Amino acid sequence: MSVADNTGDLIAGAIGDWEIVIGLETHAQITSSAKLFSGACTDFGAEPNTQVSLVDAAMPGMLPVINQYCVEQAIRTGLGLRAQINLYSVFDRKNYFYPDQPQGYQISQYKNPIVGEGQISLDMPDGQSIVVGIERLHLEQDAGKSLHDQDPDLSFVDLNRAGVALMEIVSRPDMRSATQAQTYMRKLRTVLRYLGSCDGNMEQGSLRADVNVSVRRPGEALGTRCEIKNINSIRFIGQAIEYESRRQISVLEEGGEIVQETRLFDARLGETRPMRTKEEAHDYRYFPDPDLLPLRLDQAWVDDIASNLPELPDDKKERLIADYGLSAYDAGVLITGRALADYYETVAQGRDAKLVANWVTGELSAALNHLNLTIEATPVTADGLGELLDLIADETISGRIAKDIFEKMLESGNSAQKIVDEYGLRQVTDMSVIEAIVDEVIASNPDKVAQVQNKPQMLGWFVGQVMKSSKGKANPQSVNGLLRQKLNISEPSEDA
Repeated sequence: MSVADNTGDLIAGAIGDWEIVIGLETHAQITSSAKLFSGACTDFGAEPNTQVSLVDAAMPGMLPVINQYCVEQAIRTGLGLRAQINLYSVFDRKNYFYPDQPQGYQISQYKNPIVGEGQISLDMPDGQSIVVGIERLHLEQDAGKSLHDQDPDLSFVDLNRAGVALMEIVSRPDMRSATQAQTYMRKLRTVLRYLGSCDGNMEQGSLRADVNVSVRRPGEALGTRCEIKNINSIRFIGQAIEYESRRQISVLEEGGEIVQETRLFDARLGETRPMRTKEEAHDYRYFPDPDLLPLRLDQAWVDDIASNLPELPDDKKERLIADYGLSAYDAGVLITGRALADYYETVAQGRDAKLVANWVTGELSAALNHLNLTIEATPVTADGLGELLDLIADETISGRIAKDIFEKMLESGNSAQKIVDEYGLRQVTDMSVIEAIVDEVIASNPDKVAQVQNKPQMLGWFVGQVMKSSKGKANPQSVNGLLRQKLNISEPSEDA
């Protein structure tokens, strides 16, 4: 599916269907130990106003000096978004009042950003793919933070964030549903993390989005948009879009008009509310910053950065499918995190790639979610999981017992082999032992034996009883074969 035929999910209104049009302006904090125009520290959570230079405080006579590392990170991000890198860009002053910006203006980029048009591909949950256009990426400084809940009579200002380097990544209005917008944010965060240009931590404000929403009749011109500011949760992005689109439809169907404005999302109430009327670009009185020369990049430097990019998610996905024979779904899950994909590839070396994928995307991922741990903090290392899977492969343990051992590995951090030895979990392969259990189960259930002749699918019940009696240690293939033999049930045909 291409952008042109992406209509998303239409919303049924009282007098017809409506189409949502969504574009995102994402603010990504550059992973840098220093700010964009000063050497002040950028550590999160520091005491208020302890990371503020004279430049950040806008003391008279102080001049900004561009942080070259931040420029490099912006270029890396642009290349990762398959975007045009502009060798000539300009820093401008965006003039309007910030209560927590002592300069009284924001240094940003306007007509000449450092990165131009690019694109990002999205794999949707329904299996379709869409492409969202990137309009631009520009560098700018963050503002400080006003605190209004510390004192009943006073407000305070914390300038620690003033001057922190941001990349504003502006998408085209190519998304047509809340799900598409959420998928876009997840994919963008993944790309940024692969590149290492932003940590993507939305809880700490490293990544947040302004969401532009409008509605229209399918095929008609774009409607008037409203911008929902500073959303720092993918879940809230979806909720805000759902609420705002339905609000606009309700206004239009009642004969009203949409007013272009900036709105806030109230997560507690799950609704948007007006913040201010939307300013146009001319309201900001942009002009080139007189303290900063235009940024002129050397193509050789850009090429050098491009040659050192890591393998990006889309490329990694294609390689996992080609090299390991994985499905697009499994590969798509594994590339959501660079560390997760690296973990998978370490375990998969010399092993059944599909079995490894099942364990990494299944048992391991479920356990990490339950324990609220990242793959980097997993108690079961890649070598540890590999040892467990080797014990299945050489039939030391069954797949059923492996799941119990995996849980004990999570709890104790012990190796699979040690747990097998400690709890006596080695698989029973002695056919005489297995046959005795099978005979006992058959003899104890004559009614089920009579039924299974007409209902061969009941064989599974007998397998379960034998596995239960053996405490999961009987070899499942041997159990299945013996039961078929003794119950006179033929093997299922390949066409069944």
